Amino acid sequence: MIKNNFLETIKSLDGEVYNLKYHQERYESVLNSLGCSDYKNLRDYLFPPLKGLYRCRLTYNENQINVSYHGYKKRDIKSLKIVYDDTIEYAKKSEDRNSLDELYAQRKSSDEILIVKNGLFTDTTIANIAFFKNGIWYTPTSPLLQGTTRQRYLDNAKLIEADIVVQDLKKYTKIALLNAMIDFDIITDISYEM
Repeated sequence: MIKNNFLETIKSLDGEVYNLKYHQERYESVLNSLGCSDYKNLRDYLFPPLKGLYRCRLTYNENQINVSYHGYKKRDIKSLKIVYDDTIEYAKKSEDRNSLDELYAQRKSSDEILIVKNGLFTDTTIANIAFFKNGIWYTPTSPLLQGTTRQRYLDNAKLIEADIVVQDLKKYTKIALLNAMIDFDIITDISYEM
């Protein structure tokens, strides 16, 4: 285990690695923000199992890269609790998830939380979010984490950034969760707890 680790979660199905370009870009961006320009090609570190769906957990810092593989089973999310925190920061995906875990503990009987910062929706603890209204999918302008799947959908013009306030939630008819493992997962029959 290496200390002060950053993290990439990369999908692998039957040995194929998905959307590596976006993970590579985020990895390089994090290292660049630390003043390091000695980038490795992440593909050189990924040797997932040839059968099955796996979460490739790539941890790194300026000096090392470690990879482990974990069988993946999607969480069933049917209820979201809205949780407020105006100070939370998670701009770099890292192993230090203490602030997210503390908010997640407030979910009570809900499956997951929707985090609100400074009056605006941001993310859940495991995914970026998108809301559907009038034929268009919107994603928060200021997510906690610039997710790779979110960025891919923005680049393909399938999402539009917008400031989404709690008071407007009823104007949206659908919600989707976005991350490397579930891609763009539209949740049907969702309930919200304020």
